[in-house]
Amino acid sequence: MPARDSDATFPLLRRFPGLGRVPRVRLGRFPTPVQRMEALAPNLWFKREDLAAEPLGGNKVRALEFLLGGVQPGDVVATVGAEGSTHVLATAVYSRLLGARSRVFRWPQEMNDAARRVAERIAFDADESPVSHSVIAAYARATIARLCGARWIAAGGSAPIGILGQVNAALELADQLDAGTMPRPDRLVLPLGTGGTMAGLALGFAIAQLKIEVVGVRVVPPLVANRAHVRRLIARTSHLIQRAAHEPVPMPGDRAIRIVHDFYGGAYGRVTAAGDEIARRCAESSGITIDPTYGAKALAAAVALARHAGGTTLFWLSFDAWWMRRDHAEGTPDVVALG
Repeated sequence: MPARDSDATFPLLRRFPGLGRVPRVRLGRFPTPVQRMEALAPNLWFKREDLAAEPLGGNKVRALEFLLGGVQPGDVVATVGAEGSTHVLATAVYSRLLGARSRVFRWPQEMNDAARRVAERIAFDADESPVSHSVIAAYARATIARLCGARWIAAGGSAPIGILGQVNAALELADQLDAGTMPRPDRLVLPLGTGGTMAGLALGFAIAQLKIEVVGVRVVPPLVANRAHVRRLIARTSHLIQRAAHEPVPMPGDRAIRIVHDFYGGAYGRVTAAGDEIARRCAESSGITIDPTYGAKALAAAVALARHAGGTTLFWLSFDAWWMRRDHAEGTPDVVALG
């Protein structure tokens, strides 16, 4: 069972001790390492968020430490997402690990092999995981669950309380830079979905007084992933910290974030040629698996920027594919318990 106490070495709590009153359950193994990836592009580095936790890593673990804070055995947790959403999977896995029940409501998406594997895992680990015919229908079913007392977690975990985990990630990276683990990146590149990770990192860098451009590579429709939405998340999270810490919080400037649209491919989950090629090269050169839904599109953009923009580029590897590799190597069934 994960520990539930506050960690005095948590960078966010060192900076804002007042946030120690916010419930949190320790799920992750932090800091996650950084790794040089010169085989793909000059001065390219990875932040290995895929190694963030057992039994399932990825960037969603950081948000869930706060979103599942105070959850008790027997509680019901509800969330929504696409059929192969890694946020939905992580919520189901860690709710189960904490003894809670999960009711996750999904909508159809364009599927690829990785998304199908994630969807299978969701069906196994969640207590209820229907796929409705539309986004509206999935939210309607989730609303009923909320009215019946389920603990609500927003899509992607992108609510201010969860974004605290991503602010901590930025401060964690600041510690690694201070220790000389890697050169200061000129830019950080990550997949942009519901926006919580991008918002938290940008806010965290402002708090740490680090001039690092956060580049979000859009992997969902622009109605969801857009600059105004990310700025709103930043503002709401900043307000949360100010209320808890009773001190002003620096805000990122207008040039602190940038959204790249050219690698989307036309649909969430749709495999692109550029993403497929860079994922193949990454696997051959390092053995690291990059998923086609999120990581491959963002990595293709990161490699292009590293080659043409100069400086140092850090790619935020947010998807954990270790269990897919393990199943393939061991010949085990597609569906096995993660929790």
